[in-house]
Amino acid sequence: MGRKAGNKLVHGIGINEGTFSTKTGNSNCKTYQLWVGLLERCTKKMWAKYPTYDGVTCSDNFKHYTFFHEWCQSQIGFNYVDDGGGSWHLDKDILIKGNKHYSEDTCVFIPQRLNKLLIKRDKHRGDCPLGVFFDNSLLKFRARCSDVNGKQKHLGSFTTPEQAFQAYKTFKEALIKQVAEQYKSQIDHRAYQALLEYEVNIDD
Repeated sequence: MGRKAGNKLVHGIGINEGTFSTKTGNSNCKTYQLWVGLLERCTKKMWAKYPTYDGVTCSDNFKHYTFFHEWCQSQIGFNYVDDGGGSWHLDKDILIKGNKHYSEDTCVFIPQRLNKLLIKRDKHRGDCPLGVFFDNSLLKFRARCSDVNGKQKHLGSFTTPEQAFQAYKTFKEALIKQVAEQYKSQIDHRAYQALLEYEVNIDD
């Protein structure tokens, strides 16, 4: 069994009342792994190591493992797996873009494919907007984006970064809607609606 009530807090904030086992065989069960993971993201230690988590919080309900466990069991997608066998991801910012608060009202489970589609990759873009880079050989700004199959698609060369970003934005938003339609019958209706309304902004 997992920790009983009265034992020390998990990551300084989490309370495991001991209602549910935290183990499946010799490994931590899925709900416990998710719970410990989200609590860790709420710590200053994690913020210092991964600045993208800076300011992440969770609801009072999510601080209780009993509540979190029961909530997970009731959610669309919790027990779903992708074609590759991977579990769906607990997502906190698809319903509210930029959200940093884990809660029963802000979280849904979505396929890994959808989660990756919304992840920003800043490593190689420098000062350029999302989806844009400066081509030194052409002396122009180029737009590119991964397509529905994950392959890089070049969207053209442009005089200004704003023009290049607009090409990226148009392509990316259409792609998000396309993938949303593919998962419409599987995902939480709130996630589906959020994807249809999703906007890619130049300051993302």
